[in-house]
Amino acid sequence: QVQLAESGGGLVQLGGSLRLSCAASGSIFTVSTMSWYRQAPGKQRESVATISNGGRTNYADSVEGRFTISRDNAKNTVYLQMNSLKPEDTAVYYCYARIRTRITTSYADYWGQGTQVTVSS
Repeated sequence: QVQLAESGGGLVQLGGSLRLSCAASGSIFTVSTMSWYRQAPGKQRESVATISNGGRTNYADSVEGRFTISRDNAKNTVYLQMNSLKPEDTAVYYCYARIRTRITTSYADYWGQGTQVTVSS
């Protein structure tokens, strides 16, 4: 079994900052891509940022230059530093990881439970 545990969400004012964390635990053999997604009320879930196990990153246009994704491979943890937050960043943020466990020989997709980020104006 593999679990993704997120933390760091909350309420912040316009222009503020938050740092999200997501730690993968369980019977992990190796972790490939790790990402952050978000879903605002009435909207589809969208990709925010992605990082490969080699550190290559990719960002949605809406967060480029404001958000930074990073990871600690030794801890199987991914982070999202969010600066200059705007009300339109308000959403539930989900952690995603592509993981191969010690039991299987193939990778599978895992999701966290989500953490609420609210930006007030």
